[in-house]
This record gives sequence, C-alpha cells and structure tokens, in this order.
Amino acid sequence: MDSFDFSEAWSIPQAPTGYKSGFIGIVGRPNVGKSTLMNQLVGQKIAITSPVAQTTRNRLQGILTTPEAQLIFVDTPGIHKPHHQLGEVLVRNARIAIDSVDVILFVVDGSQPAGGGDRFIIDLLSRTENPVILGINKIDQQADDSQQLDRTYEELVAPYQWQIVKFSALAKEGLDQLLQLLVTHLEPGPYYYPPDLVTDQPERFIMGELIREQILLLTREEVPHSVAVTIDRVEEDTTITRVLATIHVERDSQKGILIGKGGTMLKAIGSAAREQMQKLIAGKVYLELFVKVQPKWRQSRFRLSELGYRVEE
Repeated sequence: MDSFDFSEAWSIPQAPTGYKSGFIGIVGRPNVGKSTLMNQLVGQKIAITSPVAQTTRNRLQGILTTPEAQLIFVDTPGIHKPHHQLGEVLVRNARIAIDSVDVILFVVDGSQPAGGGDRFIIDLLSRTENPVILGINKIDQQADDSQQLDRTYEELVAPYQWQIVKFSALAKEGLDQLLQLLVTHLEPGPYYYPPDLVTDQPERFIMGELIREQILLLTREEVPHSVAVTIDRVEEDTTITRVLATIHVERDSQKGILIGKGGTMLKAIGSAAREQMQKLIAGKVYLELFVKVQPKWRQSRFRLSELGYRVEE
C-alpha cells in the first residue's frame, strides 16, 4: 500500500499502432480550479479541492487512458510569489514541471479579468519550447461581459499564438473539446502506466491529502496552511482498514482550534475524511487522528523533507 510496484502488480500492455501518449502540465495561479479539472478528467477524486488558495503541494499525476491516447496530467502548485521556504519549494517544483512535460495547459479563472499573477506565468511560459494551451475555466460563472473577460486573456497570449479552449471543470462543460485539443499535441507513444490506473500516487498519500482537505474546509482561514499530515500506520484485514494519522501544526493555538471544544472539531474532520477514504478504497475505514505541534516546520528544509515536501530533481 505504500508504493506502486508496476513490475509486480501490473503488466503494462503494448499500445496499438498509432497510439498517442504524453505528460500534460496543468499550471496557473492558485485557486483557478486545476485540481477540480484533473479530478473531472480522470473520473475520480485524487486531488484535494478547497476554497482556500494554495492547496496543492506535491506534483500529483492523474492518468486518463482512452482508446486513442494515454494522458498523464501533472497537477502543479499554483505559481505565486513565495513567502516562506515551503512556498519556494512549491514554486520551484512547478517551474521544473513546465520543462519536464510534453504539453502545458495554462488554466485561468474566466470569471475574473487577467491580472499580474497571470502575466507573471505567461512570461514564464513564453520561455518554454513546449506547446502551451490557454484554458479559460469557470465559464459557468461568467456574467454578460464574458467576451470582455476573455479578451483580457486573449490579448496577453496573442503574441505567442497559443491555442485557446473554454470550459467549466465544475459543470463539466467543454471538457471533451479540451481533451481532443490536448490529444492533437501528443506524439505516438506507449502506455506509460497500466490502462486502469488513475494516479501514480500511493493510497497513503491520497489518504493524507483527504484529511488535509477536510481541515481546510472546516477550519478555513483559522488554520490556513500551517498544516501537514502524515499517515503513520495502515492495517488491513478482511472487514476493515485501520488508519492512524498525525496532523502537524506550527503553534499550540492551532492545535487547540483543530481539536476544538471537547474534541468536536477533530471528530468532525475525522468523520468527513473517513467517508472520503471509504470511497477511495471501496471498504470500511477506522480512522484515528493525533495533533502534534512542530514549530516553524514550513521554514525548515529538514522538516519539509521529513514531511514529504522535497524539491523535484
């Protein structure tokens, strides 16, 4: 359960003649809907979503296998100006992802006009040799001035002649056209992963992310990003999977918020996360949570590495 061993667990079939495959980097500002989009495309929840910006931390790969192509989506952290060591690691990893994929899907929030953050990313992407597609997301949230909003993005990318596609990840509008456009940019290639796999991440990682998602949803701005989750133990038997996890925070006050009066908040987080885990593994889960204070863990390279945040090579 800790990691995938493809050679032992699965055999990867040979792709038919003319089959396409490749890696697609999903980049954009924080909170433009990148994780929601990847979840919709692969048809399963593997990336957490939250109204709080900067929820994606690790490069998460989602896999979609169709009769004509295998698309491996790399969901990157939102590119922004870093304010601490964790932010620097996340942005550096996103920049590395830009140069290590076959196609880049630059996702923007179509319900808002283009801003300085978008210009910063466009400047970054203008230096890559990889094909870039501008994806205008959240078209379901556009008002009557949709053409005016779109134009703010179209004018910025016009010098680079990037193709543009509009969609709504949440409402599942325009996703077929998006996929068709992505496939046209892929080269003939093999199956990189078994056709029935939807992510390269181990279940433990996704379990930890499901817990972190509920913390973000239930505590909102009170405990924003000073939280990391480690899965300490997973025990499986025929009827139930027992999961023991630790929530790491930076201050005692945050620990108090997470536990709540009489343990009510921790119970609510655990209950909601357990429901999501049961969908993930299609079985019963017993989840036990602990909260531990790790002062200034986001500022420490050692602590970041210990908690799973490493700079990509």
